[in-house]
Amino acid sequence: MPRRIALFGGSFNPPGLHHRRIAEMLAQHFDEVRVVPCGPRPDKPEINTVPAVFRATLADITFNGLDRVTVDLFDLEQDTFTRNHALEIHYAPLGEIWHVVGADWLAGGAQNQSAIQTGWAHGAEMWQSSRFAVLTRPGHELDTDDLPPHHEFFSLELEESSTKIRDLLLYGQNAKHLLDERAHAYIERYGLYRGTNPATWSRGSLSDTHCQIVTDARNSKALEWGKQLSEHSLGGNPDFILALGGDGTMLRAIREHWRKRMPFFGVNAGHLGFLMNAPDQVLEASFPPQDVIFRQLPLLYVEIETEDGSVHSTYAFNDAWVERATSLSAWLEIHVNGISRLPRLVSDGALVSTAAGSTAYARSMGASPLLADTPAWLLVGSNVMEPANWKSALLSTDAHVEIKCLEPHFRPVIAYVDGIAQGKVRALRARLSRAATVEIAFLANRDMAEKIAAIQFMR
Repeated sequence: MPRRIALFGGSFNPPGLHHRRIAEMLAQHFDEVRVVPCGPRPDKPEINTVPAVFRATLADITFNGLDRVTVDLFDLEQDTFTRNHALEIHYAPLGEIWHVVGADWLAGGAQNQSAIQTGWAHGAEMWQSSRFAVLTRPGHELDTDDLPPHHEFFSLELEESSTKIRDLLLYGQNAKHLLDERAHAYIERYGLYRGTNPATWSRGSLSDTHCQIVTDARNSKALEWGKQLSEHSLGGNPDFILALGGDGTMLRAIREHWRKRMPFFGVNAGHLGFLMNAPDQVLEASFPPQDVIFRQLPLLYVEIETEDGSVHSTYAFNDAWVERATSLSAWLEIHVNGISRLPRLVSDGALVSTAAGSTAYARSMGASPLLADTPAWLLVGSNVMEPANWKSALLSTDAHVEIKCLEPHFRPVIAYVDGIAQGKVRALRARLSRAATVEIAFLANRDMAEKIAAIQFMR
């Protein structure tokens, strides 16, 4: 028997407990449920009221922990709206595809006037050939003549909607009972669905919460602290991730756990610890800390084009770069938003960095660090010989960059993403992610902004 895959698409703006219950129910009848939040749609302008990165986070939080349920964020990441027939083609290799639809989408099917037949691309064809998992309310009757050839009914008593949740939030009313607890806290933290621009940071607390501990196994001090704080990782589901070590430990924790969409709180047992909190301030006070600042920081979406022309994508929190693989200098061409800004950059390499990563490798190359909430990111050259005197450029949040190797066979380059080697490449392409973001928590009296100020004023 082929695997049965339920495609549960929608705007999920925001996703509510009713969406989670639908996914739970479907998971009892299908081998897998694929939740696909859609990108921008011209027929639903309200989708664009909240940036995609917040919608992606809320989807991950709401459906987190459900067996057989997977959230796919490709539409939000690529800023696209994939039609149902294209989704069916995309997922067909996984098994037998079933489209999840409400019963109202079938009304008028006998006259070829259903919402599927008239509103979906290739709708008439899909009506005959595709499979539909139809959500109905108990006691709701459908005209059997309106049914597509391949369908199954699933009865569920749900009266709630994302529209109702948005209206409650917009007018300052309580919507907590309609939302996952962590999703509601996230909405409150950043002021989502209030009719204003969302915040990128917020003051709050981690008191009365549990953590998941990530420790640098090679650092005896971090291991000792892990034992000391282990009582806070017991009982219940974790509310935040505690990273014990240096910045490398934090980067590893982010790389492995960012899709859990929990805040990361670090305690420095390493060297610089720019992403971490000072141990004397953390361990000598009450833990978990009561007064923290949450900062929502974007990741880089990075595409790597390898020597054989294949392309794969990944994410970076700090930076991504290419550097010469031999004793010969690298000859690179830099495109920004499709325009060749540096037709030939002769250097040891070139790097792109988030604001959060600007204190790391970018700073050592000579770039000035950016405040964490600066609406910009960096492009930096390494030991630039040509063009003379060029060092770096500040990029807008919607910019996309391509670093292309001009002579990949004679002057090969190696790509790195957050310090992890990707092998020899022809090109590296990057932009700020529309779906991947991380929350870092700092003690309020030693926030990231204060750390950057200390760097700028040499303290």
